[in-house]
Amino acid sequence: MANRSKLQAVFALVPGKKHLGVYRFLPFFFVLGGAMEWFMINVRIGKETFYLLAATDRDFPMEIPWQLGS
Repeated sequence: MANRSKLQAVFALVPGKKHLGVYRFLPFFFVLGGAMEWFMINVRIGKETFYLLAATDRDFPMEIPWQLGS
């Protein structure tokens, strides 16, 4: 239970509880999403980035067997 009280103390430090409620944490998630996007585009693991990997997937579209009219 000590960890829970520490976590609540950290959450209490974030301003805007009265007016924004839980939405006061939204900017943190926005920044986290932007950082993740930057990481996926710019950081190379081996010779590829996630952006290059996704681009090669677009070149070879998968057939979906349950599509009608194909």
